[in-house]
Amino acid sequence: MNHMKDEDSLGKAFDLRLMKRLLKYARPYAAVIALCVMLLMLITAAELLRPKLIQIAIDDYIKGINIPLIGYNEKPPFKSVELDGKYYVRQNEIEEQAKSEVSIGEENIYQLIKHQDSYYIYNGSLNIETSEMLIVEKEGKYYIQENHSNIPLKPLTKEQYLDFRQQDLAGITKVSLWFLATITLGFILNFIQVYILYYTGQKIIYNMRKELFSHLQKLSLSFFDKNPVGRLVTRITNDMENLNEMYTGVLVNLFKDVFLLVGIIVVMLNMNLRLALVSFTVIPLIVLAAAIFKRKAREAYRLVRVKLAKINATLSENISGMRIIQIFKKEDFKYNEFEAINQEHRTASMKELLVFAVFRPSMDLIYSLALALLIWYGGARVLSNALSFGILFAFVNYIDSFFKPIMDLTEKFNILQSAMSSSERIFILLDEEEGMENSKLPIHSNRAKGEIEFKNVWFAYSEENWVLRDVSFKINPGETAAFVGATGAGKTSIISLISRLYDIQKGEILIDGKNIKEIDKYELRKQIGTVLQDVFLFTGDIMSNIRLNSLEISEEKIKEVAQYVNANKFIENLPKGYHEEVKERGATLSSGQRQLLAFARALAFDPSILVLDEATSNIDTETEILIQDAIKKVIKNRTTIVIAHRLSTIQHADKIIVLHKGKIRELGNHQELLDKKGMYYDLYLLQYKECFQEASA
Repeated sequence: MNHMKDEDSLGKAFDLRLMKRLLKYARPYAAVIALCVMLLMLITAAELLRPKLIQIAIDDYIKGINIPLIGYNEKPPFKSVELDGKYYVRQNEIEEQAKSEVSIGEENIYQLIKHQDSYYIYNGSLNIETSEMLIVEKEGKYYIQENHSNIPLKPLTKEQYLDFRQQDLAGITKVSLWFLATITLGFILNFIQVYILYYTGQKIIYNMRKELFSHLQKLSLSFFDKNPVGRLVTRITNDMENLNEMYTGVLVNLFKDVFLLVGIIVVMLNMNLRLALVSFTVIPLIVLAAAIFKRKAREAYRLVRVKLAKINATLSENISGMRIIQIFKKEDFKYNEFEAINQEHRTASMKELLVFAVFRPSMDLIYSLALALLIWYGGARVLSNALSFGILFAFVNYIDSFFKPIMDLTEKFNILQSAMSSSERIFILLDEEEGMENSKLPIHSNRAKGEIEFKNVWFAYSEENWVLRDVSFKINPGETAAFVGATGAGKTSIISLISRLYDIQKGEILIDGKNIKEIDKYELRKQIGTVLQDVFLFTGDIMSNIRLNSLEISEEKIKEVAQYVNANKFIENLPKGYHEEVKERGATLSSGQRQLLAFARALAFDPSILVLDEATSNIDTETEILIQDAIKKVIKNRTTIVIAHRLSTIQHADKIIVLHKGKIRELGNHQELLDKKGMYYDLYLLQYKECFQEASA
């Protein structure tokens, strides 16, 4: 059987084999995930459109005053502004609306210019900055002085200027509405995508957690003997949550990052090839930084996980053993021990922090370098009128958006790293062999007669450290058999084997003449009622703990068996009676009360075989007398196996089997064994002497 690996043996950054296996759980939701990907494509398109809309608003409308005008003597068939009998149309409007089809007489190019707080129409194209112009007035007319010549200007009133800007105001309004629409659409699509994605992720994790818990229930007890409870709980809780973050935070959103990066590259190349190539000169630095980060982060992350596992183990052990620590006054020693482990974790965390502290600023530095190159090259081209300011502004936005998914790499890498480690641990658990496989063609029976036979049984919990050695005995239906012997003789192992909680290595165990490996193990266990020395109660109420949520057992039946074992007396004295709340492990009940409930639980299921493992050890003498009286009633016509250290409780057993070091040393009834004067006789004398001394004291 494969056993679970230690925490420090895991920690792979990415494993294609594991990812393929994880994707199998997402396969039933492939259509929903595909819908999320499509929504992400639309969301990405909306995000890419925003800088473009801003660029249009700046170049076509905010700075629309700089676009040359074409003057017509007659009204053209497209948008124009009329001034003193002449119609002015922006040059880009004509280019967009098939200038060749216009047959109206065309005049020279005009341009609106601004100087100080006044606006003018200039017949021609200006090659000088308006701030450097010298505009003079002569006889009520305005001129630009250039190269000792006066170029006439037509001054505009504020109303006339606003007529020329009406088109810009309308355009800005239209772009603003489009911008608002993309934001609204992006919000709606993002909400739908996130909701669907998280819903799907929760469904996947729900199914995985259900499968894992179901698999845990099928594993043999030998598995739980070798694996701490805390570790198994961590698999179902923390590790599953790590996978949930991967499905919802990384898996689909990686598509968004890819779409965004590819989309930005395409848009930038299409918008201005040279400016895009200048911006992308930093990509090799990004790739190099990411490669170094990936390698260093993996090492640091694994080290932190190892140290964190040690902290968890130490905390669990110390909290569980706090009673012993305080009794023996070992607080200082345990504190120093924990401080050393905590310091190791802190050192490892600082190493991890150093990796991230270098990577994030390095990406900020590369981003700043890309921005500096963009402003240096793009700004010079804007000054020389080779590039519009709107395109440069859009590029600044695209560069910022380009680095965002790269900046998120640290968080996504952490999640992916954690998910890979968690998935490996979960799959190791899921791959654990059940050990107690049911027969492919199991024998079914409604109710066992109760005949139990061991034939040359050899059993070991691990390898060949034999607990039982060539054990053979037979218990007839309706008999009461008792097992006695020193601690470690194999008594409890025998009752575990009868319920097939473990499988033997050699020999046969027969119930009603049938090998228990051929009997349906679930039906077999229903036939056996067990009362253990250490009673386990679940959180709930008294009634649910007796019936174990089996609705087939009526309340009348529960009250009846409770009365048989004299548990009804303390139950009815509780404030809520049978519906009194039971805390975890029955912490609010005494040991004797828990034991009485265990008797009621076993008898409620009306088993063919009743097993009592030190069942009266935690009960006072008065209560034991009541239970012994109840036991006499319920063991009639029922095979009963009793394991007890106190020989006084088994004197009336039909058969007493004495075990020593895994072998049967003696077999017979109480009087027969006393007459042999063997091991049983010695045990009886020893206990009789102890009882006599206690009575004398």
